Amino acid sequence: MTATSAGNGVPVRDVVDRRLLIAIAVISLIGIGVAGYLTYTHYAGLNVVCLSSGGCETVQKSVYSKLAGVPVAVLGLAGYIGILFSLAIRNELGRIAGFGIALIGFLFSMYLTYRAIFTSKAICQWCVSSAVLMTILTILTAIRVLRYESEPVAPRRVKTVPRAERRRIERKQAARR
Repeated sequence: MTATSAGNGVPVRDVVDRRLLIAIAVISLIGIGVAGYLTYTHYAGLNVVCLSSGGCETVQKSVYSKLAGVPVAVLGLAGYIGILFSLAIRNELGRIAGFGIALIGFLFSMYLTYRAIFTSKAICQWCVSSAVLMTILTILTAIRVLRYESEPVAPRRVKTVPRAERRRIERKQAARR
């Protein structure tokens, strides 16, 4: 027997999973907004709106702002979109893909944060916000994977045969011996 939420007949597990999916989707959309803004400013040649004194421009113009000629903002945008699309895949592949993308994004964000602080000696609030979003997504997607893997496997329902039918079958088998 499964617990139901607020007497509406919906299993609690389904309610929690739905909330988890919504949280991942909302955070991914915020990440798409941040990475989209940084991508736009890069290709439009605009300065990023920055609350700190030039930290964003320093980070945006550093050698670490591109990977193989591709702006890291584009990579972040692709990562957030990938995580969002992984929610549409309703099986183990979707859960693992979402977690894999988030984990790679998290590790890359940590590397870039390290480089910004210790190499460029500057902080970009846009980059930090993206790193925080990717950290949260890594945690949520990990929970999504672990919740599914820890789900008990329900026993298969065996087709029940009426008692009279079972006795008839048993008599037939006994007669053959």
